[in-house]
Amino acid sequence: MDDLSAIYTMLDAYQGGADVVFGVRKRRERDTFFKRWTALLYYRLLGLMGVEIVFNHADYRLLSRRVVEALRQFGEANLFLRGIIPQLGFPSAVVYYDRSARFAGESKYPLRKMLAFAWEGITSFSAAPLRMITGLGLLISLGSFAVALWALWIRFFTDQAVPGWTSTVVPMFILGGVQLLCTGIIGEYLAKIYLETKRRPHYFIEKTTEGIQRSEAPSHAQSHKLPQSVRR
Repeated sequence: MDDLSAIYTMLDAYQGGADVVFGVRKRRERDTFFKRWTALLYYRLLGLMGVEIVFNHADYRLLSRRVVEALRQFGEANLFLRGIIPQLGFPSAVVYYDRSARFAGESKYPLRKMLAFAWEGITSFSAAPLRMITGLGLLISLGSFAVALWALWIRFFTDQAVPGWTSTVVPMFILGGVQLLCTGIIGEYLAKIYLETKRRPHYFIEKTTEGIQRSEAPSHAQSHKLPQSVRR
């Protein structure tokens, strides 16, 4: 159970200028060894795939109004908030707390749902699995071409070739390599389409200049020098 008293510390951080305040568990001593190990593996896996995520943070957070308005610009059906919110770029802070033991009932989040959530986070926020297929296809295709060349060398430059073996192996490996390479290329295009369909905002404007008098406004040639802060 999350510590409700941490809300006061979150409010203090918000008053100090943080638009996002993450509630983070200090330790996971109450969890089983398996749950601690899988959680650590999950966070590291997301990090390797380029997903920025706060370690040991679940969904206990405080958001300012402008962060909420920024989230409304995301049109995705499956919002992976743990990965999206840290990448919004707004000032953030972390509040650590101790999670107390559950005083009633049992967790309704079994291993099956945990694995489904982990896979949802990876596939909804990263195109790395598709690009891994591209790399794997390229690697295997290069190996297939190398084996095909080795089979041709055995056939024409040695006397160890078995009759009919080269004519069977070479087409099989060449066709297999071409197919895997083409699958990898298709995966790369799918990754680009996948990222484009999300239609995520390219940037958020932190603040704008208002109330400039007409006589004080810069000329058209100097308009690009207006002070502004753009948060990506």
